Amino acid sequence: MRINSFSRSFILMAFLALFSVSAMAGSRDYYQIQVFRLTGKAQEAKLDNYLKNAYLPAIHRAGIPKVGVFKPVESDTTSGKRVYVWMSFKSLDQFSKIQDVLLKDKDFQAKGIDFLGAPVDQKPFVRKESILLKAFPDAPNFFIPTYSTSPSERIYELRSYEGPTDNLFRQKAKMFNEGGEIKLFNSLGFNTVFNAEVISGSTMPNLMYMTSFSDMASHDAHWKTFGSHPDWKKLSSMDEYKNTVSKAVILLLHPTDYSDF
Repeated sequence: MRINSFSRSFILMAFLALFSVSAMAGSRDYYQIQVFRLTGKAQEAKLDNYLKNAYLPAIHRAGIPKVGVFKPVESDTTSGKRVYVWMSFKSLDQFSKIQDVLLKDKDFQAKGIDFLGAPVDQKPFVRKESILLKAFPDAPNFFIPTYSTSPSERIYELRSYEGPTDNLFRQKAKMFNEGGEIKLFNSLGFNTVFNAEVISGSTMPNLMYMTSFSDMASHDAHWKTFGSHPDWKKLSSMDEYKNTVSKAVILLLHPTDYSDF
């Protein structure tokens, strides 16, 4: 039986569509966390104005729909001196081009001029750090939670687990994925924004993840349930996962009122 040109074209298009869907289904997000270090309220106010009125609108125009902006809770010694900006990319290519996009965005350059072109004696921040991450296989895409509580009540917990060696770090990553730690978080309703491996940063090898809660009471209740859960007790007692974390950094954060979530 002969296959006419229309049939061949249809089969080819169907194959390409299937291939595209399969590729998308297997894709893993990339994330960037920018950490701004500040001296105090004056720099914080300048940064807030820049992020709210220039940076976030420009990032949205560049095709990135959700940007999270977070600050340490009031009891943290870095409160007023740190701001964390999180965003997601579909590829490293998209990440590599974002600065060029911003440089060509005239509205961004105009509205951000007081921050971008601040005089040397009026610096708007001390330093900023950029952390690049790749989503874990068992959590390939980010999740944006919704809450009815006010931003000042919500808690976003950002954790970094540093491994003592590359191989031991890989075991901790395995614990999250094949071991089932991610699945346990999901089953207990931790509303995890992302789980990822740091691929460029200052404390490698390490992984980072962010859980979220409507308020501190919910945060405490969830972690109490997690700590006593039989699946966690079994997982954490396994020899293959012993000594896989040399340092854990735990940050409790509130979203700003202009954060996308």
